[in-house]
Amino acid sequence: MTNPVTHTGEEIRGDRTELLVTVASLYYELGQNQQQIADRLETSRSSVSRMIKEARDLGIVEIRIHRPVNRSYQLEQMLIDRFGLTDAYVLLTNPEQREEERLAGVGRLAASYLDRVLGLLPSGACIGIAWGTGVHAAISALSEDRNQQIDVVQILGSVGAANPLIDGPDLARLLAGKLGGRYFDLHAPVFVEQPALRSLLLNEPSMREGLQRARSVALAITGIGTVQEEAASFLRAGHLNPQALADLRSQGVVGETCGRFFDIHGRFEQFAINERVIGIDLPDLRQIPRVIAVARGLPKAKSILGALRGRYLTVLATDDETAQAVLELAEKE
Repeated sequence: MTNPVTHTGEEIRGDRTELLVTVASLYYELGQNQQQIADRLETSRSSVSRMIKEARDLGIVEIRIHRPVNRSYQLEQMLIDRFGLTDAYVLLTNPEQREEERLAGVGRLAASYLDRVLGLLPSGACIGIAWGTGVHAAISALSEDRNQQIDVVQILGSVGAANPLIDGPDLARLLAGKLGGRYFDLHAPVFVEQPALRSLLLNEPSMREGLQRARSVALAITGIGTVQEEAASFLRAGHLNPQALADLRSQGVVGETCGRFFDIHGRFEQFAINERVIGIDLPDLRQIPRVIAVARGLPKAKSILGALRGRYLTVLATDDETAQAVLELAEKE
């Protein structure tokens, strides 16, 4: 007769720990639901639920709750009341904070808005994404939930930024990866030299399809750029030189969003540079139900004011110094 195999307590505990690690990894890292895990492990959903709790109790899984970012609710309400926004997020700063810390804080506030509204989007909805450091800060801070399976669409051509992580294609891939969806690139540069070339590109079936998809998104995430040299994104990207920026300022341009330039009142029709841009138009942007713009910094105060007056956003994420400067400008202009 064969003797039964016996296991020590340490062996049993080791097997159990491995099982708990597997369950925790599938649930927290891969985003599988409890039923999917139960099917894979050939057990019940209630057993999976108990193992998830056990993994937390044993310290295999640690849940960290980050303290909320300090906000200026008063400035938020002032922006909402003055400009008819549906929401606003204003970071409360302190003099010791570095620029990158302020940008990251504004990004976390924007991410908190996205975390809240993504679940409110209709089934099959897509998200549109532009480019820039503010957009990157928001996407980087966004919680990962692949079960949402939300597709992401690039809404303007590729900028060719020195840092590719802040360009539209990479941001679309990053966001789609977090949301478990597909991403759709707009295979074109944001600027072309001649309007005639733009017309040719827009007549391509793939481009028409891509722009139509971009116009139909339920939510868009964008930045707001300036024509001030010290903070001009298109200057850093090499698309505009200091003389071109000076020419735009002389025409009354104060900023851009989605690559489209406008004045302090949000007017854009008179600026020829917009005839060289490949992406959705500003009237298209107005038709998107939710548009969050992530922008901060005193050089962008006029740009943000113009975008607000043009109604190119429904939600603004910024910091207190910038918000105060925008409100003061609105009183003077």
